[in-house]
Amino acid sequence: MIPSHLIGALSALALLLPTAAYDASAAPQPPPAPAPGPARPRDFFTDLPKGGDLHNHLSGAVTTEFLIELAAEDGLCITTDTTTAVPPPCGTGTRPAADAVTDAAFRKQVIQAWSMQDFPADGNGHDHFFATFDKFGEVPWRHPGRILAEVAGSAARQNQFYLETMITPASGAARALADRVGYNADLDALHDKLLADGGLDAVVRQARADADTTDAEFRTAAHCDTPRPDAACSLPYRWISQVGRLGTPERVFTQLALGMRLAERDPRFVAVNLVQPEDGEVALRDYRLHMRMVNYLKTQYPKAHVTLHAGELVPGLVKPEDLTFHIREAAQTGRAERIGHGVSVLHEDRWESLMRYMADRRIAVEVPFHSNAQILRVSGDAHPFATYRRHGVPVVLATDDPGVSRIGITDEYRWAAQTYGLGYPELRDLARASLEYSFLPGRSLWDRDLRRGYRTSGACAGERQGGERPGERCAAFLATSPKAQVEWRQEAAFHRFEAAHPGATRPGSR
Repeated sequence: MIPSHLIGALSALALLLPTAAYDASAAPQPPPAPAPGPARPRDFFTDLPKGGDLHNHLSGAVTTEFLIELAAEDGLCITTDTTTAVPPPCGTGTRPAADAVTDAAFRKQVIQAWSMQDFPADGNGHDHFFATFDKFGEVPWRHPGRILAEVAGSAARQNQFYLETMITPASGAARALADRVGYNADLDALHDKLLADGGLDAVVRQARADADTTDAEFRTAAHCDTPRPDAACSLPYRWISQVGRLGTPERVFTQLALGMRLAERDPRFVAVNLVQPEDGEVALRDYRLHMRMVNYLKTQYPKAHVTLHAGELVPGLVKPEDLTFHIREAAQTGRAERIGHGVSVLHEDRWESLMRYMADRRIAVEVPFHSNAQILRVSGDAHPFATYRRHGVPVVLATDDPGVSRIGITDEYRWAAQTYGLGYPELRDLARASLEYSFLPGRSLWDRDLRRGYRTSGACAGERQGGERPGERCAAFLATSPKAQVEWRQEAAFHRFEAAHPGATRPGSR
């Protein structure tokens, strides 16, 4: 018998958490191989519960078509030489963004400039990929809530249950504070200067107010408070504060401090991350400095989580010595709990000891196959995905910038299965890992020693995971743990999936 207060909590859980197709034709494809499932493998991958997306940049996650729609609504213009969105009025050398809605040829030109659509396999995917953000950058900051509704809705329709997405909170206010304070190599003194006269706290308040506005816009766009809410309303989401690693040292430090202070003061914000090309001149020059900054700030904000882009590099993109330490520095000095990309790990000094370090400390690697192929031309056996797994390093699949890449999380799971011969049990564990290594608060359903596999422990041990009526102790536990709640919901989805795909989910099936 479940006490009434726990029934209420679980009912709220059910409401919180229910059971889009992107055009992937332009994305690099894995070698053809038999896919898991019955005769229609796309149904298998679409239906498969796919955990959470932990490496997702909000502005790069929304479809290019929706960005065009927003640009047209806002009366923006697009330059005819660089195809860059700019504010009105539309003078010489520009066209109204609305033309990209009605003019098919211009629309195709904009889509190709703002994404990887039709990008040639022998082209410079690295430069084109990163250039897209400058081209459409005038659009997404105006409507973050509407964009979040689109991105969250797509994730929910692809049977995901959680989203951590990256934004740059209060960027203007943070930049102004950094420029006013200036740089001091004594990080303790620099932090004190940011705190003086409530300077950093004022930026924190601005970021929280902006988040309130975004949340309200999201709920309106997704019809969350109506009798027919969109799928997005069922998807819990959290913010990761992204920090541009190409900025001046004072700006990088200020944004890091803001993100970590937010993570301790607002539960909607959970972590910080460094973004922008890792091979950029400033990023390479200041890499170790940035890691020291994160290390110092972690002593000031111990509850803030850290996930870092590291190892998004290949030979030829940087000097050989720059391939030898980035991931280790992120894991050890930067104290990253997750590593984004991690592609260059086999070029690290003593890479096997690094993998042991990551495995022992359960530092997960966020793997977006499509962007790795598009930016770095790394896929198949050249990708360290299988090596990480063999060495016991946790791996989670992610999308990175699915709008730019023209894919969805479904395509990432299909890629993993077809390229590396994974069957249903492995795909299921990848989905579980993406919730296990999320920054959702609360204890997990699973035993902490995952080397033995996903086994339940504690109050819900012995229960049918995802069952409709958990026992009293299990229900009490679920009511206290947002992480376990989402995991429970995914387990229920696995039961439904296995009933619908019995042949494809047999042990040993592929």
